[in-house]
Amino acid sequence: MNKNYTLNAIDIFSGCGGLTEGMRRAGFDVRVAIEIDADSVLTYKMNHPDTKIIQKDIREVKASEIKKILGDDQLHLLAGCPPCQGFSSVRRLNRKRSIRDERNSLVAEYLRFVKELRPLTVMMENVPGLKDYFLFRKVFKELQKLGYNPKVDIVNIKDYGVPQRRRRLVMVGSLLGKTDIAAGTGEKVTVRQAIGGLEPIETTTDPVHKITTEHTQRIKQMIAMIPKNGGSRKDLPEKFTLNCHKRKNVGFNDIYGRLRWDDYSTTITGGCLNPSKGRFLHPEENRAITPREAALLQSFRKDYKFPVDIKKSSLALLIGNALPPKFSFIQCRNIKKHLDKYLA
Repeated sequence: MNKNYTLNAIDIFSGCGGLTEGMRRAGFDVRVAIEIDADSVLTYKMNHPDTKIIQKDIREVKASEIKKILGDDQLHLLAGCPPCQGFSSVRRLNRKRSIRDERNSLVAEYLRFVKELRPLTVMMENVPGLKDYFLFRKVFKELQKLGYNPKVDIVNIKDYGVPQRRRRLVMVGSLLGKTDIAAGTGEKVTVRQAIGGLEPIETTTDPVHKITTEHTQRIKQMIAMIPKNGGSRKDLPEKFTLNCHKRKNVGFNDIYGRLRWDDYSTTITGGCLNPSKGRFLHPEENRAITPREAALLQSFRKDYKFPVDIKKSSLALLIGNALPPKFSFIQCRNIKKHLDKYLA
């Protein structure tokens, strides 16, 4: 084959398109995506109109539907992030065991698609806690039997030029030969570099950047007193301590905390527009970060489209649950180099 061949990919559990964004940038033609959430599908279509997205519970999607779209074309990469909320560090808090969540079992659907579609390479990204889950271990062993020689590692996306601390499990495998997980690039991108140059929310023409969280007068006063560039609720006078935080060892230290300009962001979660959910206050302005700022800290491009007429909590979930495109791009670029080695 020559280097002009098309690399076909599918994105299962696609969310709002972070993984697809990375795959496309790496040179893959993402032919099919699967996602059940309506807001995610809407966002995906706004940004990836050329990809056929199937809006269904993945357990109801047959491999024959995918094969019909692919036709006789080879599937080069199957990638995805099965929802495993029970393994999230935020959900687990101080528990040693994962929280029971029926979505945890969806990792088995990933294996079903691999078995039925037989892509040349596979990739999975997920939360680190998944590594010890019995179903994931089963998937890993099955991939070994299928000849994919899978590799698994836990990495931090801050080591890949993403302005955020976020640990991820990555698994890759190939039918063609040995492949490895892409190593960190060593590039450091700070909060300032990611969002410091944005126009003020009062004058922006970007509707995604105009969205802010409303607070009571007391909360506004409290936020105004939190020291700039990294302060938190612990810096406040005791009279501003919320009742739910008065007991010892209750709550996270980052709640009502400000980001630091010249450091990485903390993990952008599904509560990223609410400062009561973590360190999501602007480094110096007396407000929570906007959806655009959260998306940039996730490494989405500045013109990535998001619906502005959905609930703010839903918008936060879209952004916080997304796979950071830059990190996904580096992993997918590594897989592309592997495929080029054997197919070009």
